[in-house]
Amino acid sequence: MAQLVAPNIKLHSSWLEAAAEFAGTRQDGSGTDGWDPDQLKDAGGFRRFVDALVSDALPESPRKPGMVPCTYLWIVDGGTFLGSLAIRHELTEYLRNEGGHIGYSVRPSARRRGHAAQALADAIPLAGGLGIPRVLLTCDEDNAGSRATIEKNGGTYEDSRNGKRRYWIGTGS
Repeated sequence: MAQLVAPNIKLHSSWLEAAAEFAGTRQDGSGTDGWDPDQLKDAGGFRRFVDALVSDALPESPRKPGMVPCTYLWIVDGGTFLGSLAIRHELTEYLRNEGGHIGYSVRPSARRRGHAAQALADAIPLAGGLGIPRVLLTCDEDNAGSRATIEKNGGTYEDSRNGKRRYWIGTGS
């Protein structure tokens, strides 16, 4: 059974296998933006990456302008990395219109097995624990899989902006 775990260097080889499956396409919720893919192949570079992901949840951690505190989690089954999920603690104007509180991606070979839906279900109460009373989720208009994942978790459609469907889900907090 897949579960959400904190990023961990022990998953380096499985993470690299998953990254290869994405073949350079964007991995929502992964935190890889700004990281050189070749640097992440190196054990030391990967350790720095994992440390940065973990520390990004702390409000006092330094971050680029416009970036918000974020809790990064990995979707893992045993020792196999299946995907990434990010809970953004606040919304900027961009996140309010296009990004949302939670972003996620599942490696291509593990899709259509319910991993994203379960990860999102597990993340919603975690967001509530961070003091977020309801989370905003977005997906591309043409992303039927993500749309189904959000709706399966009780997402209420609000509107579409800039090619993104916007949904709200209460966290129960």
